[in-house]
Amino acid sequence: MAATSNPPAAAMPRHLAIIMDGNGRWARQRFLPRPFGHREGVKAVRRVVNACVDRGIEILTLFAFSSENWRRPAWEVNLLMKLFLISLRREISALQQNKVRIRFIGERSAFADSLQAAIHAAETATANNTAITLVIAANYGGRWDIVQAARQLAREVQQGLLTPEQITAEQFDRRLSLHDLPEPDLFIRTGSEQRISNFLLWQLAYTELYFTDRLWPDFDAADLDRACAAFAQRQRRFGQTGEQVEQVEQVERGRSA
Repeated sequence: MAATSNPPAAAMPRHLAIIMDGNGRWARQRFLPRPFGHREGVKAVRRVVNACVDRGIEILTLFAFSSENWRRPAWEVNLLMKLFLISLRREISALQQNKVRIRFIGERSAFADSLQAAIHAAETATANNTAITLVIAANYGGRWDIVQAARQLAREVQQGLLTPEQITAEQFDRRLSLHDLPEPDLFIRTGSEQRISNFLLWQLAYTELYFTDRLWPDFDAADLDRACAAFAQRQRRFGQTGEQVEQVEQVERGRSA
């Protein structure tokens, strides 16, 4: 498939969030066991990370394993955990070479000690890298994120550090997993489903949504460019009218002229 031309850098999302859906269906369409789809999905992650670096996208957040995915068959969960651990160990040198900073969000205490250790090692080794921040959401759920933030605030009120009246949206946001990063500009879900599946519920409030039939193992740089081109055509109003946004854009263009 021919690649589309890259959107201008100014139109690129700063923070891209992706639900990587379709590994199992990719394998089924080829009469292969599901593990083949998951392994191909890892290759797609590598492609997309590199494509994001090339296009100047600063942050990429990937939904790797949701808090609901524990409901899958035990053999598949075990396979995903093993693949997760193997991939982390194999990719660390490539992450370093490409100056990728990796971090994880989610309740990691449910993972085996070996996986928790690998997660910590990867975060520590890449902490000073600056090409892109790759956020992996693992054993993560948007509702979990909101609940853990509410618990933090409740403890602070109980300790007398805050009053209920001091709790604002900004205070709440500071207790969430991505509190130190800008909210996603563009959300992509592959695999034809059109829902956000408990992913970044708070943070996606004003994110542009993009759904594609492309299965995740097939997703490539050309697909990314199509999503970013669609993003570039949208007017982000954040509650304002289109006319207000246009007036601000005209002022900014006049300043830069």
